[in-house]
Order: sequence, then C-alpha cells, then structure tokens
Amino acid sequence: MEQVSFDYLIVGAGSAGCVLANRLSADENCSVLLIEAGGSDRHPLVKLPIGWTQISYNDNYNWGYRIAPSEMTAQRPMVWPRAKMMGGCSSTNGMIYIRGQSLDYDHWAQLGNHGWGWDQVLPYFKRSEDYAGTAEQADVNHGVGGALHVSTVKPTVIGDMYLRACAEQGIATVDDLNRGDQKGAAYFDVTVKKGRRQNTVSAFLKPIKSRKNLTIMKRSRVNRVLFEGKNAVGIELVCKDKVHKVFARREVILSAGAINSPQLLQLSGVGNKTLLERHGIKTVVDLPGVGENLQDHLGAIVANHITAPLGLNAELKSHRLIYNLYLYITKGQGILNFPAADVGGFFCSDLSLERPDLQIHFTRVSGDRDIDNNSTLDTLPGVTSIAYLTRPESRGSVKIIDSDVSVAPIIEANYLATENDRKALITGVKRLREIFASESLADVMGQELRPGKAVESDEDIMAYIQKYGTTGFHPVGTCKMGNDEQAVVDDQLCVHGLSSLRVVDASIMPTLISGNTNAATIMIAEKGADMILAAKWRVKE
Repeated sequence: MEQVSFDYLIVGAGSAGCVLANRLSADENCSVLLIEAGGSDRHPLVKLPIGWTQISYNDNYNWGYRIAPSEMTAQRPMVWPRAKMMGGCSSTNGMIYIRGQSLDYDHWAQLGNHGWGWDQVLPYFKRSEDYAGTAEQADVNHGVGGALHVSTVKPTVIGDMYLRACAEQGIATVDDLNRGDQKGAAYFDVTVKKGRRQNTVSAFLKPIKSRKNLTIMKRSRVNRVLFEGKNAVGIELVCKDKVHKVFARREVILSAGAINSPQLLQLSGVGNKTLLERHGIKTVVDLPGVGENLQDHLGAIVANHITAPLGLNAELKSHRLIYNLYLYITKGQGILNFPAADVGGFFCSDLSLERPDLQIHFTRVSGDRDIDNNSTLDTLPGVTSIAYLTRPESRGSVKIIDSDVSVAPIIEANYLATENDRKALITGVKRLREIFASESLADVMGQELRPGKAVESDEDIMAYIQKYGTTGFHPVGTCKMGNDEQAVVDDQLCVHGLSSLRVVDASIMPTLISGNTNAATIMIAEKGADMILAAKWRVKE
C-alpha cells in the first residue's frame, strides 16, 4: 500500500460494500479503499446456481457462526452461514430477488426515518436492476439497464401445479412478487443471468476494475475504527500478519453485515458502556443499541414424497450429474441451473392482518442437513415447502465476548420468544400441509416425509419447529436506524454521537422486511452512496 489515506474506507466487500465502491469511485476526484476479510469469489461453485448448497457452508468461505443454544431451538447451536469472501452473501445466497412489502418501508418512515418510505426507496431498487421480465413490468415496477441482472424462474409442471394448489387454499397466483403488494404466489425473480449467478462482484465491481481511484484489499481483517475524539479518522487492519493503520480523509463506512458491523463497533469503543468496560475497551460513545434488535426469518419445513417424476432428487444422484453438466454447458438447463426455490408466496396467518406475515418457498428437492452440515437426500423423491415468519416480534442480540477481533461474538437469536411468533409459524405449517393436500396435487403426492403424520397437535408442531426450524439466512437490525434509545444510526446512516462514520448494510434495518434481504441490502447501499456523495458536495460548498 503506497497510499496510507483515502477519501473513503469501506469495510466489507459484500452485497453493500461492492455497490458503494462502484458508486463512490464513479467520482474520479475521490479515492476509495474497499477492504474484505475473505478472498476472491472465483470458486466455480459461486458461479454455478446450485453451488450455493455447498459454498454457503464451506469453512473457507464462511465465518462459521453458530447461535447460542436455547430452549426454543431445542438447545441446538444452529449454524448461521455468513459469507467471508468478495461479494459477501450475494456470492453464497439462494439468488432469490425479493424487495419486501411496500408497507415495510413506509413503516420505517413512520418510525422517524425520513426518506425511507416505499416511494423514496423504489427508485433505488430500479436503479440497480436490469430486469428481464415483460416491458410493462419493467416500466412500472422494475428497472432496465442497471448493473444487476434479474430474471424470473422458468415455469415447470410441478411449479404450475403448486401454484394452483396455493390458489385452492386462498393464495392467489400473481404476476409479480416485487410490485410492493406481495400477497399471493408466483415464480420467484432471481439474480441469475444465462445460467450464472449475478453477485455484486460481477454486477458492480468487475465492470469498473480498471478505475485508478479504487483499491481493493482482500484477506484483510479490520481490528477497529480509529478515532480522534468523536471523529472517525481511519481503521487498523491486519494483512499478511502485519498491522496497518489506514486513514480516511472523508469517511469510514462499515458494510460488514449484521454480525460483524456491531462487533467492530463494540471493539472500537462504540456500544453499551457496561459491555465494553467488561472487556477492557475504552468507551468512545455509549450506544446501548449496538448489537441489539437482531432479527431473522425462522422457517419450518414440510416435505412430501412425490410419486411422479417431477422432482429433482434423482437428478442429484452421481450418475446423473454428468448428464446435467452436459445440459448446463450446452443449454444452460438442468439441475445445475437451480436456485434455492422455484415458487414463492406470501399470506396472512390471521385475516385481521394488513400485510402478510408468512412467506412460502417451494422447491423440487427434499432432504436434510444435520447439525454438522452434512447434507443428505431423502430416499424417496420429494418436494419441499418452507414457511418463514416475515416480520417476527422476537429480538436477539450480538455481543462481543473478548476484545480480540478473532473471537466470534455470542449470537442470541431469541427465536420464538413471543406467543404471536409461535402461533403464526404453527399456522404456517398447517397451511403448507393443506397446500400439499389440495386437489391440484392429489395425483402426485405420496406420504408426508417431514414432519410426518405423527406430528398432529399444535404442541407437536411447535416441538417439531423447535427441533428442526431453520434460519432464513437473513439477520438484520443490529445497528438500527432511527432516533430512539436503541438507535445506532440516523436516517443518513451516520452513527449517533460521532462524525465521519456510517454503517451501510442490512444491520441498519429497524425492522425486518417481508422476504429475502439481499435486494434490500443493495438498495440501502445505493441510497447510502447518494447520501455520502451529497455530504461531500455540501462540505465543498
């Protein structure tokens, strides 16, 4: 590193960090340093759509986090995959593109976050997007010509049957799950282009890699933010076993995600004073909300044997993979071009609700993953539905347990802490069973594989969820945006009580959105970049 200072330091080259690097370095008068703890995204499984099933859990590309065992998760140290590589979770996720409900963002604005309502954030969703759907949808709800390619899953026989089954159960088929009103079911939009994953590296970084004002450091772990008084002036990092101090002429921007951003703030002296003093860390600003307000989508699985050759279990057998590789290379088809789910839907657990509180994922495969992350296919071919709580009431936390950055924080997910969360997810399991029992699927459905016919009562279902419930891979909220006592950043994403320090990632969400979080994280970065550049011009004037 010949240069020891830059205008902007971006900590984390994930879903948000890559977008920020693109937008900020577009100003040739600004110098930008993008810092990533992991390595490159060049592994073949990153590009291959079905590769997420392996790369997400690979220790070389994953922080290896587990949540603290609790009664509500049957004392399981549940794995929480968080990507440690260029592109972050956009390199390892299931590629599903969901924006959330328009009322999610209007609620953010109602909480006092000016400029974060649906009408204000929609242009940022559209700016990123290069949509491959119909012209009418592109004009009204989607963007064309943006960096991120978004396409719709191609219809299948079993997918069409599942949609008809949903309609029989009151979940109508709609033409688009990203129009702001999500109620209904449809084929998912996905970030896949010509059979290849579109992560934020391929979409936002590779096209600008020749910019001379952008520097990227990989395999570089940030220890802490450096302060002069209440002003963030740089960061301390370790690269190739050497400690470096790098300074920011304008701003330090944390885009390390819902676990690492609050951890880094706490290690830097920003957080709950009592917690910091316990670990011998000098308090720069006492912000009790750092690491609090953790939220995630908890899912419950229902799987059924499928008696017709419409699923994909057989295609994952070793003797079929060569043929599927041929299909993929020659036609971009087959099991290797398969995202996390085909069909999705949103519905209300209670008719009195204004917006859906449950999300469905449907996939043409059934199997299991044990506590050590070993995956197995079911012996009988099957299909799987998962019901996720879209806006859980339960709140958890992320807290350091050591002043050493290499020691993982303790993650208290606190799933199912409220009666409403428990009731809603039980209802979700029942509705999935009703969908599989619908007339449209009657000719192809066999026995229930999971949870099984022995699980009948609400108590049985709850016990099953506690033992087998799964993360939606969507932690948010630990650097909450707002102005209440738990808020960490304001609506400009500036950390309260400090200058020249922002957080721009999923951790700033005050409440979890209704659906997969990657699209919203990219939107946050788009909007955050405009705020950062606007602040630069205000200073210049």
